[in-house]
Amino acid sequence: QVQLVESGGGLVQAGGSLRLSCVVSGRTSSFYGMGWFRQAPGKEREFVARINWSDVNTYYSDSVKGRFTISGDNAKNTMYLQMNSLKPEDTAVYYCAATQKRNFVYDYWGQGTQVTVSS
Repeated sequence: QVQLVESGGGLVQAGGSLRLSCVVSGRTSSFYGMGWFRQAPGKEREFVARINWSDVNTYYSDSVKGRFTISGDNAKNTMYLQMNSLKPEDTAVYYCAATQKRNFVYDYWGQGTQVTVSS
């Protein structure tokens, strides 16, 4: 059974940085792609970034473009989200997800890690 486990969340001041990790129990290369989502209190879950392993193409939401970077290390079966210039509005539970489908309908989800940005 595939498991995704996020880590790296925490409390940081506005303007600071955090790096989230998502470790996959299987091989990251067995998936077509992976992504990060987030959910703030009282809000719906929203897309943050995604990566596909075939050509390492990445895609970001407008709200994080230029500040966040998604990457992966297939040798470590781990995906990362480097978050710079953090803002209070980035506060949310961050989830990683994996898909075997080209349409990026995700099959597997992690349990989430809390990111809190103070002003």
